[in-house]
Amino acid sequence: MSSNVAPTPDPRLADSAFLKAARGEEVPHTPVWYMRQAGRSLPEYLAVREGVGMLESCMDPALTTEITLQPVRRYGVDAAVFFSDIVLPLKAVGVDLDIKPGIGPVVESPVRTLADVEAIPDLTPEHVWFITEAVQALTRELGGTPLLGFAGAPFTVASYLVEGGPSKEHARTKAMMFGAPDVWDALMRKIGGIAAEFLAVQVRAGASAVQLFDSWAGALAPADYAAYVQPHSARVLATIGELGVPRIHFGVGTSNLLGPMGEAGADVVGVDWRTPLEDAIGRVGDRAVQGNLDPTLVFAPTEVMTARAAEVIEAGRAARGHIFNLGHGVIPSTDPDQLARLTEFVQTYPLTPRR
Repeated sequence: MSSNVAPTPDPRLADSAFLKAARGEEVPHTPVWYMRQAGRSLPEYLAVREGVGMLESCMDPALTTEITLQPVRRYGVDAAVFFSDIVLPLKAVGVDLDIKPGIGPVVESPVRTLADVEAIPDLTPEHVWFITEAVQALTRELGGTPLLGFAGAPFTVASYLVEGGPSKEHARTKAMMFGAPDVWDALMRKIGGIAAEFLAVQVRAGASAVQLFDSWAGALAPADYAAYVQPHSARVLATIGELGVPRIHFGVGTSNLLGPMGEAGADVVGVDWRTPLEDAIGRVGDRAVQGNLDPTLVFAPTEVMTARAAEVIEAGRAARGHIFNLGHGVIPSTDPDQLARLTEFVQTYPLTPRR
């Protein structure tokens, strides 16, 4: 069973290129990990997930541990990302939802009123005992490789709850945001509290850093993000900041929000592939950046992929720190061998002095 005693960090973590880059320190090489590195592109993942539902696999400590470790074994990446899902904390507190294959999270009774919000329990460590157990097992196995904790940001999770599932327009979500600001504020505070506790559980169990995913924040205008979303993400990130670990904040299509997303409390701002990294660096302030090779470039000839990766690495040298990643998640049909070649290229790329 899991223990409430905080684990002693592995002393080898002090030499982690990933953690050094996140803190803006000099690195021995450009660190690299991939969003969705533990997932459908790996045959070993498909084998262990066969016949097991997504949320079921996330609530099985042994399975979560195995899936999280798979890309570390295969690629030798500089960080493991905890295998989970952004709606898992809601499932854990009793929200009636499921992840439908080919669709995504589907909520049985979408949130519409203040009473709906108040019916959602706050998250406690007891709700997610399996997370604590898995993280503790992982940190023992990973040794000097840091584990990155994971949670969905309030806006993205709220969108699933309000829409009842994935949405391209987020019309119901914005209707609540603009038309029922009291309900919206209550919902964002509720989800923010759940996200903060979910991340804190992971950090207290041994995670060395966290990433807050605001996948759908790119649907917002900057003024609306600042008024209705940023304060809630800031509270989540401030809570984790008190635990002393680096915080990464990432969204898709957020070129016009990179500054405010950093100001919400990020140490590292994730940049998707649509924004040139050199442009992003000028927008995020004195912060590290993460990204941002187009995920489809792994389908190109190796020399094309590595040439573009070199451009990303060179651009990243102008930032306070740079963690190499794709500009979004690994595409399921990606050839793992190509991703292995990319990893080796990044980790052996000679670094010149920072500009």
